[in-house]
Amino acid sequence: MSTPSESTAMRDRFCGTLRTSDVGTRLAVCGWVAKRREHGEHLAFVDLRDHTGLIQCVIDGAVDVHSEFVLRVTGTVTVRPEGTLNPHLGTGEVELADCVVEVLATAETPPLSIGGRVESDEQVRLKWRFLDLRQDRMQKNLRLRARINSAIRAAFDRQGFCEVETPLLWAPTPEGAREFVIPSRHFPGSFYVLPQSPQLAKQLLMVAGFDRYYQIARCMRDEDLRADRQYEFTQLDVEASFVTQEDVFGFVTEAVLDAAEAATGERPGPIERLTWFECLDRFGTDKPDLRFGMELVDLTEQFAATEARALRAPTVKAMRVPGGADLARARLDAMTERAKQLGAGGLAWFRVTESGLDSPLLKFLSDEEAVAVARVDDAVPGDLVLAVADVHAVACRALGALRVALGSPPVAQGPHRYCWVTEFPLFEGLGADGAPLSAHHPFTMPHPDDLDRLESDPLSVRSQSYDLVLNGWELGSGSVRIHRGDIQRRVFSVLRMTDEEAEQRFGFLLGAFRYGAPPHAGFAFGIDRLAAIFAGEENIREVIAFPKTQSGADLMTGAPTPIAASQLAEVGIEVRPSPT
Repeated sequence: MSTPSESTAMRDRFCGTLRTSDVGTRLAVCGWVAKRREHGEHLAFVDLRDHTGLIQCVIDGAVDVHSEFVLRVTGTVTVRPEGTLNPHLGTGEVELADCVVEVLATAETPPLSIGGRVESDEQVRLKWRFLDLRQDRMQKNLRLRARINSAIRAAFDRQGFCEVETPLLWAPTPEGAREFVIPSRHFPGSFYVLPQSPQLAKQLLMVAGFDRYYQIARCMRDEDLRADRQYEFTQLDVEASFVTQEDVFGFVTEAVLDAAEAATGERPGPIERLTWFECLDRFGTDKPDLRFGMELVDLTEQFAATEARALRAPTVKAMRVPGGADLARARLDAMTERAKQLGAGGLAWFRVTESGLDSPLLKFLSDEEAVAVARVDDAVPGDLVLAVADVHAVACRALGALRVALGSPPVAQGPHRYCWVTEFPLFEGLGADGAPLSAHHPFTMPHPDDLDRLESDPLSVRSQSYDLVLNGWELGSGSVRIHRGDIQRRVFSVLRMTDEEAEQRFGFLLGAFRYGAPPHAGFAFGIDRLAAIFAGEENIREVIAFPKTQSGADLMTGAPTPIAASQLAEVGIEVRPSPT
């Protein structure tokens, strides 16, 4: 019996849903030819494929069909003969017999292998993406992504949020990333930009009284591409009024746990919380992967009076690598070079053996220092201990990078360990002019306990900003916003931003704030990254229908392409030859 979701005017069931309970039913299926096998002169077996799977069709008489032909097959569901069952196939106990075949479309031989028999080169896959999307892997990934989106929408609808679409043609924003520029035909010499995010638009919606907003938003940033970054990306964007940081955590947690349950069938436990400093101190990064140990251990006190020059520094951090004593010297030298590239002076290593430590630095250590190293994270013979001595941030980040390189499991390996990271610094350092640089954006509310140090010691001020991390991937970030004029003026002053400059850059937002801005806070996380993790993919391209290559090209359409001179003239643009 067909179900309403499957039945259409052309087909009664999906190919992959037929089971022994359907035996005796005559029905129609539609799909692509996955494989055709001859059995004598007048019998053929055709595996017909749609997004749900395969069904074997037994066809009497000659039929001229080939790989990727589109067919409508009408037949009777029967049990496969004994000895021909396929336990690896959902439909492996049944087949369609007495088939009538209608060819809906013919197909040329595809330029890539469809069906997973041969892994095609990525450049070929992207050039022929519409064919690559027929692969079982891509069908599963994009449909999983759709379930995630549906669960997110349902969660925010349930919590009283209103979905609002914000503009794609926008004014330049202060978020730091390079923007895509769009010329205006009606305003020659003036330009729109494609939004990096709906940040300012959603804050204006708070002023407008839409006190719970969300959007699954398309965002664009003209930045170098990598495994977890594309020019175009999709994010869940949220803003709410009359809320605290805790409220935002509650809203977002419910949505991401619902998404996890929709994707995996299991609901993760409560999300852990760590401050930014705790993350740096324990894991050497602000996006910790909590699926494995190898936490950093502080040995600063134990090495306060050391004679080992390589370990004389304000901070000494160490890490145990389980079973790492077998690492070759060439690998250890490579890790030392990596630590130096990350700003550290070097890397100390110690093999833990049955008789003690083995290291070039051993002769410089006191007995107490050797014992301290040997006891790092309950090390046992066969382990390796790595140590970096430097200022706190450098020592932690260098060792943290090695921790990920040596211990991080593949994306596909569970469990899914979320983490809220809180209390980021409000400023991330000093610019060339000596002015502090905003770590997030200039509308992030300072931590209330640190407001008295805003002018006197700005780099020590914490913010009310927060990130959500999953298995070492930063999913997204958010913050409590500044809605008070006095605090906003103080932050601008610390940033050495004049009233005129602030008005020029943010005038439309600051003007709106003068008409009654409620306390508000928000968050945004990347749906591409979330879907990639649940799909077990290392690269977000595998959960995006039509992605760009690492260089930013679209191999399928040929974009970017030159524009006709007449179109350029309409917007007042002249293209100059590239410098040689």
